[in-house]
Amino acid sequence: MRWLAVIGTALVTTVAGVTSTACAPDEPYKILVFSKTAEYRHDSIPAGVAALRALGAANDFAVDATEDAAVFTAANLAQYAAVVFLSTSGDVLDAGQQAAFESYMRGGKGFVGVHGAANTEYDWPFYGDLVGAYFLQHPAVQPARVVVEDRAHPATAHLDTEWNRTDEWYSFRTNPRSTVRVLASLDESSYSGGGMGDHPITWCKDVGAGRSFYTGFGHTVESYAEADLRALLLGGIRWAAGRAAAEPGARSRTL
Repeated sequence: MRWLAVIGTALVTTVAGVTSTACAPDEPYKILVFSKTAEYRHDSIPAGVAALRALGAANDFAVDATEDAAVFTAANLAQYAAVVFLSTSGDVLDAGQQAAFESYMRGGKGFVGVHGAANTEYDWPFYGDLVGAYFLQHPAVQPARVVVEDRAHPATAHLDTEWNRTDEWYSFRTNPRSTVRVLASLDESSYSGGGMGDHPITWCKDVGAGRSFYTGFGHTVESYAEADLRALLLGGIRWAAGRAAAEPGARSRTL
């Protein structure tokens, strides 16, 4: 058995274009999708929001999507099981909003960072630790070979050990491997312009009592129509929201 949801009897579900082995439906919950940009803006953001709304409709979670940072208050965040930073960029939260979000995370909630989330809040140390690594550079969009290192997590349980797909491949300022549980990495020999050598691309970690999941996937509009990527996002959201457990695997770290 590769992974367990919180509780329930196994069945097969078809989820917004994704067919996967799952467990009984979760109790309904709510996530916040935040896509404010202060620097580069991805044209795939609307497709990402639409994909997350479709996943929510099929999997018993509600999705509030916004670019208004004023929603980052302790009282408002309390209603959400997880917050998704969907290709955010630059400085998107002020000091009070940062404090509210840090308290939210340390208090046991979830964070999901997608693609440009690593290109966000470079001057906020807590966020850098939360996301795991900051964006450095990327080559042109091109195919690459993804090595799925850990299939004991609900985000990657549906994948084979190799996954060939096209995206914009981020390199990071630091290698996060020593501080996160790496789920997937890039084979830099399969594309041009890497430069990291050992190159994690999707990972998770504990943050106080909370959970953080990040994937570098998701630059292109086409990404969000991919069944495998949607299943990865769904697994990451369910894990971050505390609705799915990961079997023991690589080391994770509590901040």
